[in-house]
Amino acid sequence: MRSPFAHPWLHLWLLLLWTLLGLGLRLVNLTGKPLWTDEFSTIVFSLGNSFLTIPLDQLLTTEQLLQPLQPSSSASMRDVLRHLLSESNHPPLYFLLTHVWLKLFPAPNGWVSVWGARSLAAVLGALAVPASFGLGWFAFRSRLVGHLAAVLMAVSPFGIYLSQEARHYTLPLLWIIVSLGCLVTATRTIRHRDPLPMSIGLLWVVVNTLALATHYLTLLTLLAELMVMMVMGLIQSWREQGQWYPSAHWWRIVAVVAGTMAGGLVWLPFLQDVPDSQLTAWIQQDVRTGLQWLDPIAQLLAAAISMLYLLPIQAPSSPIVLVSVVLLVWVVLWTLPKLYCGLILQATNPNSRLPLMTLGGFVSSAILLFFAITYIFERDLTSALRYNFVYFPGAIVLMAASLATIWAGTKLPSEPKSVWLKHIYQGNRRTVIFIILLGLVGSLTVAWNWGYQKIHRPDVVAEAIRSYSQGDVLIAIPHQTHGQTGRLMGIAWALQHPSPTSPSSLAPTLSANPPLAGAASKSLIPHFLLARRSYDSGSMVRSLRQAFGQLPRPLDVWLINFRNTPERPVSQFLERRQCEAQTDSFSTDGYQYRLYRCPR
Repeated sequence: MRSPFAHPWLHLWLLLLWTLLGLGLRLVNLTGKPLWTDEFSTIVFSLGNSFLTIPLDQLLTTEQLLQPLQPSSSASMRDVLRHLLSESNHPPLYFLLTHVWLKLFPAPNGWVSVWGARSLAAVLGALAVPASFGLGWFAFRSRLVGHLAAVLMAVSPFGIYLSQEARHYTLPLLWIIVSLGCLVTATRTIRHRDPLPMSIGLLWVVVNTLALATHYLTLLTLLAELMVMMVMGLIQSWREQGQWYPSAHWWRIVAVVAGTMAGGLVWLPFLQDVPDSQLTAWIQQDVRTGLQWLDPIAQLLAAAISMLYLLPIQAPSSPIVLVSVVLLVWVVLWTLPKLYCGLILQATNPNSRLPLMTLGGFVSSAILLFFAITYIFERDLTSALRYNFVYFPGAIVLMAASLATIWAGTKLPSEPKSVWLKHIYQGNRRTVIFIILLGLVGSLTVAWNWGYQKIHRPDVVAEAIRSYSQGDVLIAIPHQTHGQTGRLMGIAWALQHPSPTSPSSLAPTLSANPPLAGAASKSLIPHFLLARRSYDSGSMVRSLRQAFGQLPRPLDVWLINFRNTPERPVSQFLERRQCEAQTDSFSTDGYQYRLYRCPR
């Protein structure tokens, strides 16, 4: 009787199932999370709008502050390029695609569609599922590895996190997957002393150029690939007793490197300004003491673990968080020996050894580059877990190759002498299914906002304002870049569009008095102020004085992120106007805020 697994259409139907699963998980609760600063940046520039149209040191209404979120029929791709390249530090390809994509979605009440802004990243993230199948199949000549790579990409919590951000992280995944396929082909030509096919070389250059036009950090992907090719060449030369390859073998690979460099030179004028940009100042780490030296290692481990597993470690219930952390540690310790054993078994297969060395060397080289930039150049790339996208597809295929040996029931060359070790290394198909199901739990954890919450939480600040203030409210923040504008826009948007994942229980418990008498019968009337940040606090005091002259009393004043500014003169100004601090500074992700009450 013919096995159902031999049916020619089965693999196509399975791949379609994994792709639909990945797409469904990426669309779950897509609009239920608050918009945050970086997403506002994507939306504003993709609409062809500018942050510079929002005036500083002036009292703003919600409509004035959020005006750049209104689509304009007259905005063009030229406007996208002009505003993005002059106000930000990102290449334009994803923003141009988003500009076209947003035209497919009507603007509710004149505002941009949040679902439309985020769905492009979700769709591109879902396309990484069949692309991962292709890379696994092509690299290891195994449909089983391909299917496992596809399903792991579909349910990866890290993949869901990237796909639910209105940011340019999922499009590079597609370029990286194709580029890794070209890398595998190149290492095969190195092994067999064959010239790289011209079609592969041309494809490689085009994909690398598109990757650099999507996100500058894909440069780390390309450097890691270059390191792999150099090491593979040295290893093969050593095996050939020091006989190096003739130049005719290398010229096409050199042409790929030269073509990629030529395609990336267009961004050099913009790249050289990135390290000193105020927009990237947050990533600088000048001084480390004690255990802080271990932070990058811990952060990179956290990102690597979340590529496979995540539990509700950010749930609102402390007992759930505690249980989740304990279980997550246990599951990771249970899984690592099995993955290691699977890779060892995969290496015993002569046909799998080369792709294993290629992808393993790529992931190792990328991680080495992360640590080099972090520790030597004092730019902590590990602090932004999302940046690990540069090697994410390679890690997924490696894990799939390891699980394939467990699924196939491949045995260790020699049984461990210890019964305990034998139990750890044991695995079967149920082990693989359990790992995939636990990954599915992790993906739902991210989708329902119990893990990988937004880096900034304007919804928490908005809930505090809504809970403790009524009537006229002034919300002020010191302005330095459009990052602060985005933070204030996040609060304004959350006040206008309450998030279902941000119930009132998230509001912090402030030592604040009830709303002021005379304001109790009024609905919340928010006013906003972007006070130009200066080391001379006089400019911010003047901005507040001008705003006070236009607002009635009683008035609640919320100072946002004044901690790193000369706050004392601002506090003195408020105290002279009989404004009483209702609480000490309170913090949530991306925000530090304090409430002042100004009576009649």
